[in-house]
Amino acid sequence: MSTDVFDLTGRRALVVGAAEGGLGAQAALALARRGAEVVVADLPSRGADLDATLGRLLALGRRARALRCDVTREDQAEAAVAHAADPDGRLDILVNAAGMMLRREVDKTSLDEWRRVLEVNLTGTWLLNRAAGRIMTGRRRGAIVNFSTVYAERVGPIPESAYYAAKAGIANLTRSMAAEFGPYGVTVNCLAPAVFYPTRMTAPLADDPDRLRWFAERTMLGRLGDPETDLEGPLLLLASDAGRYMTGQIVYVDGGWSAW
Repeated sequence: MSTDVFDLTGRRALVVGAAEGGLGAQAALALARRGAEVVVADLPSRGADLDATLGRLLALGRRARALRCDVTREDQAEAAVAHAADPDGRLDILVNAAGMMLRREVDKTSLDEWRRVLEVNLTGTWLLNRAAGRIMTGRRRGAIVNFSTVYAERVGPIPESAYYAAKAGIANLTRSMAAEFGPYGVTVNCLAPAVFYPTRMTAPLADDPDRLRWFAERTMLGRLGDPETDLEGPLLLLASDAGRYMTGQIVYVDGGWSAW
Protein backbone atom coordinates (compact mmCIF):
# COMPACT_ATOMS: atom_id res chain seq x y z
CA MET A 1 0.00 0.00 0.00
CA SER A 2 1.39 3.40 -0.97
CA THR A 3 2.38 5.79 1.82
CA ASP A 4 2.29 8.74 -0.59
CA VAL A 5 -0.76 10.77 0.46
CA PHE A 6 -0.85 12.37 -2.99
CA ASP A 7 -1.04 9.00 -4.76
CA LEU A 8 -4.26 8.59 -6.75
CA THR A 9 -3.62 5.12 -8.13
CA GLY A 10 -6.90 3.27 -8.50
CA ARG A 11 -9.04 6.40 -8.09
CA ARG A 12 -11.77 7.26 -10.59
CA ALA A 13 -12.06 10.97 -11.42
CA LEU A 14 -14.41 13.11 -13.51
CA VAL A 15 -13.13 16.48 -14.73
CA VAL A 16 -15.77 18.68 -16.34
CA GLY A 17 -14.72 21.64 -18.48
CA ALA A 18 -11.63 19.74 -19.60
CA ALA A 19 -11.24 20.81 -23.23
CA GLU A 20 -7.69 21.63 -24.26
CA GLY A 21 -6.71 25.22 -23.57
CA GLY A 22 -8.35 25.60 -20.18
CA LEU A 23 -7.44 24.93 -16.56
CA GLY A 24 -9.70 21.88 -16.57
CA ALA A 25 -7.40 20.16 -19.04
CA GLN A 26 -4.43 20.85 -16.77
CA ALA A 27 -6.40 19.49 -13.82
CA ALA A 28 -7.13 16.26 -15.69
CA LEU A 29 -3.45 15.83 -16.56
CA ALA A 30 -2.38 16.50 -12.98
CA LEU A 31 -4.70 13.79 -11.66
CA ALA A 32 -3.59 11.32 -14.31
CA ARG A 33 0.08 11.91 -13.58
CA ARG A 34 -0.65 10.82 -10.01
CA GLY A 35 -2.30 7.61 -11.17
CA ALA A 36 -6.00 8.43 -11.45
CA GLU A 37 -8.21 7.05 -14.17
CA VAL A 38 -9.77 10.20 -15.58
CA VAL A 39 -13.01 10.78 -17.46
CA VAL A 40 -13.09 14.20 -19.10
CA ALA A 41 -16.18 16.09 -20.23
CA ASP A 42 -17.05 19.30 -22.04
CA LEU A 43 -19.55 20.76 -24.46
CA PRO A 44 -20.17 18.98 -27.78
CA SER A 45 -19.03 22.17 -29.53
CA ARG A 46 -15.61 21.72 -27.91
CA GLY A 47 -15.34 18.10 -28.97
CA ALA A 48 -12.10 18.50 -30.90
CA ASP A 49 -10.37 20.24 -28.00
CA LEU A 50 -11.74 17.64 -25.58
CA ASP A 51 -10.33 14.87 -27.76
CA ALA A 52 -6.97 16.66 -27.64
CA THR A 53 -7.03 16.45 -23.84
CA LEU A 54 -8.00 12.79 -24.06
CA GLY A 55 -5.05 12.15 -26.36
CA ARG A 56 -2.65 13.67 -23.82
CA LEU A 57 -4.12 11.52 -21.05
CA LEU A 58 -3.76 8.35 -23.10
CA ALA A 59 -0.19 9.31 -23.94
CA LEU A 60 0.56 9.13 -20.21
CA GLY A 61 -0.43 5.48 -20.32
CA ARG A 62 -3.60 6.03 -18.27
CA ARG A 63 -7.06 4.72 -18.91
CA ALA A 64 -9.25 7.65 -19.92
CA ARG A 65 -12.52 8.45 -21.64
CA ALA A 66 -14.24 11.56 -22.96
CA LEU A 67 -17.90 12.54 -22.59
CA ARG A 68 -19.91 15.36 -24.15
CA CYS A 69 -21.90 17.29 -21.58
CA ASP A 70 -23.79 20.57 -21.23
CA VAL A 71 -23.69 21.23 -17.48
CA THR A 72 -26.80 23.40 -17.62
CA ARG A 73 -28.87 20.36 -18.63
CA GLU A 74 -29.89 18.34 -15.60
CA ASP A 75 -30.13 15.10 -17.57
CA GLN A 76 -26.69 15.56 -19.12
CA ALA A 77 -24.99 16.53 -15.86
CA GLU A 78 -26.42 13.50 -14.09
CA ALA A 79 -25.59 11.21 -17.01
CA ALA A 80 -21.98 12.43 -17.09
CA VAL A 81 -21.52 11.62 -13.40
CA ALA A 82 -23.21 8.22 -13.78
CA HIS A 83 -21.15 7.31 -16.85
CA ALA A 84 -17.92 8.43 -15.19
CA ALA A 85 -18.39 6.04 -12.27
CA ASP A 86 -16.69 2.66 -12.51
CA PRO A 87 -18.65 -0.59 -13.00
CA ASP A 88 -19.16 -0.81 -9.24
CA GLY A 89 -20.70 2.66 -9.17
CA ARG A 90 -17.65 4.30 -7.59
CA LEU A 91 -16.56 7.87 -8.26
CA ASP A 92 -13.72 9.16 -6.09
CA ILE A 93 -13.08 12.67 -7.42
CA LEU A 94 -15.10 15.36 -9.15
CA VAL A 95 -13.37 18.44 -10.50
CA ASN A 96 -15.75 21.03 -11.90
CA ALA A 97 -13.90 23.53 -14.07
CA ALA A 98 -16.75 24.29 -16.47
CA GLY A 99 -17.38 28.00 -16.78
CA MET A 100 -17.88 31.00 -18.99
CA MET A 101 -17.09 34.70 -18.77
CA LEU A 102 -19.01 37.68 -20.09
CA ARG A 103 -16.98 40.90 -20.26
CA ARG A 104 -19.77 43.44 -20.57
CA GLU A 105 -21.10 46.45 -18.66
CA VAL A 106 -24.21 45.78 -16.61
CA ASP A 107 -26.42 48.13 -18.64
CA LYS A 108 -25.36 46.33 -21.82
CA THR A 109 -25.97 42.84 -20.42
CA SER A 110 -29.27 41.28 -21.41
CA LEU A 111 -31.35 39.15 -19.07
CA ASP A 112 -30.71 36.10 -21.26
CA GLU A 113 -26.96 36.69 -21.06
CA TRP A 114 -27.13 37.08 -17.29
CA ARG A 115 -29.09 33.84 -16.96
CA ARG A 116 -26.71 31.94 -19.23
CA VAL A 117 -23.63 32.93 -17.20
CA LEU A 118 -25.31 31.89 -13.95
CA GLU A 119 -26.57 28.65 -15.45
CA VAL A 120 -23.16 27.58 -16.72
CA ASN A 121 -21.10 28.63 -13.72
CA LEU A 122 -23.42 28.28 -10.73
CA THR A 123 -26.31 26.00 -11.69
CA GLY A 124 -23.95 23.64 -13.49
CA THR A 125 -21.78 23.39 -10.38
CA TRP A 126 -24.83 22.66 -8.24
CA LEU A 127 -26.07 19.94 -10.59
CA LEU A 128 -22.70 18.19 -10.76
CA ASN A 129 -22.11 18.43 -7.01
CA ARG A 130 -25.57 17.06 -6.32
CA ALA A 131 -25.11 14.10 -8.66
CA ALA A 132 -21.61 13.27 -7.45
CA GLY A 133 -22.66 13.75 -3.84
CA ARG A 134 -25.30 11.06 -4.14
CA ILE A 135 -22.66 8.54 -5.17
CA MET A 136 -19.94 9.67 -2.77
CA THR A 137 -22.09 10.01 0.35
CA GLY A 138 -23.49 6.55 -0.27
CA ARG A 139 -19.94 5.16 -0.28
CA ARG A 140 -18.84 7.53 2.51
CA ARG A 141 -15.81 8.68 0.58
CA GLY A 142 -14.97 11.25 -2.09
CA ALA A 143 -13.47 14.61 -2.94
CA ILE A 144 -15.14 17.41 -4.88
CA VAL A 145 -13.14 20.38 -6.14
CA ASN A 146 -15.06 23.30 -7.64
CA PHE A 147 -13.48 26.17 -9.53
CA SER A 148 -14.28 29.74 -8.59
CA THR A 149 -11.88 32.68 -9.03
CA VAL A 150 -9.94 35.26 -7.05
CA TYR A 151 -13.05 37.39 -7.62
CA ALA A 152 -15.10 35.15 -5.34
CA GLU A 153 -15.09 37.91 -2.70
CA ARG A 154 -14.03 40.96 -4.71
CA VAL A 155 -14.35 42.43 -8.19
CA GLY A 156 -11.78 43.35 -10.79
CA PRO A 157 -11.17 46.19 -13.21
CA ILE A 158 -13.15 44.60 -16.05
CA PRO A 159 -16.96 44.98 -16.02
CA GLU A 160 -18.45 41.48 -15.81
CA SER A 161 -21.15 41.53 -13.15
CA ALA A 162 -22.74 38.20 -14.08
CA TYR A 163 -19.40 36.41 -13.84
CA TYR A 164 -18.54 37.97 -10.49
CA ALA A 165 -21.94 37.04 -9.07
CA ALA A 166 -21.78 33.47 -10.31
CA LYS A 167 -18.27 32.84 -9.02
CA ALA A 168 -19.10 34.28 -5.61
CA GLY A 169 -22.07 31.92 -5.55
CA ILE A 170 -19.81 28.94 -6.26
CA ALA A 171 -17.70 29.78 -3.22
CA ASN A 172 -20.66 29.75 -0.84
CA LEU A 173 -22.26 26.78 -2.59
CA THR A 174 -19.02 24.91 -1.89
CA ARG A 175 -19.30 25.71 1.82
CA SER A 176 -22.93 24.59 1.86
CA MET A 177 -22.21 21.28 0.10
CA ALA A 178 -19.27 20.68 2.44
CA ALA A 179 -21.58 21.04 5.43
CA GLU A 180 -24.10 18.59 3.98
CA PHE A 181 -21.62 15.99 2.73
CA GLY A 182 -19.08 16.21 5.57
CA PRO A 183 -20.85 13.76 7.90
CA TYR A 184 -20.52 11.16 5.13
CA GLY A 185 -16.77 11.54 4.72
CA VAL A 186 -16.93 13.61 1.52
CA THR A 187 -14.85 16.77 1.21
CA VAL A 188 -15.94 19.73 -0.92
CA ASN A 189 -13.47 22.53 -1.57
CA CYS A 190 -12.95 25.32 -4.04
CA LEU A 191 -9.93 26.52 -6.01
CA ALA A 192 -9.93 30.27 -6.65
CA PRO A 193 -7.28 31.13 -9.26
CA ALA A 194 -6.23 34.63 -10.22
CA VAL A 195 -5.18 35.32 -13.83
CA PHE A 196 -3.57 32.26 -15.39
CA TYR A 197 -2.11 32.99 -18.78
CA PRO A 198 -2.40 31.83 -21.45
CA THR A 199 -5.68 29.94 -21.36
CA ARG A 200 -8.68 29.96 -23.65
CA MET A 201 -10.45 32.37 -21.28
CA THR A 202 -7.54 34.80 -20.86
CA ALA A 203 -6.29 34.70 -24.45
CA PRO A 204 -8.04 38.02 -25.36
CA LEU A 205 -5.68 39.80 -22.94
CA ALA A 206 -2.93 39.34 -25.53
CA ASP A 207 -4.49 42.30 -27.34
CA ASP A 208 -4.09 44.48 -24.24
CA PRO A 209 -0.48 44.18 -23.03
CA ASP A 210 -0.82 47.08 -20.60
CA ARG A 211 -3.67 45.33 -18.79
CA LEU A 212 -1.80 42.02 -18.90
CA ARG A 213 1.17 43.72 -17.26
CA TRP A 214 -1.13 45.33 -14.67
CA PHE A 215 -2.52 41.92 -13.70
CA ALA A 216 1.01 40.57 -13.21
CA GLU A 217 2.10 43.57 -11.15
CA ARG A 218 -1.06 43.30 -9.03
CA THR A 219 0.18 40.00 -7.54
CA MET A 220 2.73 39.81 -4.73
CA LEU A 221 4.89 37.52 -6.84
CA GLY A 222 4.85 39.92 -9.78
CA ARG A 223 3.77 37.37 -12.36
CA LEU A 224 0.76 35.62 -13.82
CA GLY A 225 -0.17 32.02 -13.04
CA ASP A 226 1.37 29.35 -15.25
CA PRO A 227 -1.34 26.87 -16.30
CA GLU A 228 1.24 24.11 -16.76
CA THR A 229 2.78 24.27 -13.28
CA ASP A 230 1.04 26.51 -10.74
CA LEU A 231 -2.30 24.70 -10.41
CA GLU A 232 -1.16 21.13 -9.93
CA GLY A 233 -0.05 21.25 -6.29
CA PRO A 234 -3.15 22.95 -4.84
CA LEU A 235 -5.45 20.71 -6.88
CA LEU A 236 -3.74 17.52 -5.75
CA LEU A 237 -3.92 18.67 -2.14
CA LEU A 238 -7.71 18.96 -2.34
CA ALA A 239 -8.30 15.86 -4.48
CA SER A 240 -6.07 13.40 -2.60
CA ASP A 241 -5.75 12.01 0.92
CA ALA A 242 -3.32 14.84 1.66
CA GLY A 243 -6.37 17.09 2.08
CA ARG A 244 -8.67 14.64 3.79
CA TYR A 245 -9.13 17.01 6.76
CA MET A 246 -9.84 20.05 4.57
CA THR A 247 -13.39 20.85 3.57
CA GLY A 248 -15.49 23.94 2.94
CA GLN A 249 -12.35 25.89 2.02
CA ILE A 250 -11.77 28.48 -0.70
CA VAL A 251 -8.12 28.06 -1.66
CA TYR A 252 -6.74 31.10 -3.47
CA VAL A 253 -4.11 30.26 -6.07
CA ASP A 254 -3.35 33.84 -6.95
CA GLY A 255 0.26 34.80 -6.32
CA GLY A 256 -0.86 36.80 -3.28
CA TRP A 257 -3.50 38.86 -5.10
CA SER A 258 -6.15 38.35 -2.41
CA ALA A 259 -3.77 39.14 0.47
CA TRP A 260 -3.22 42.81 -0.40
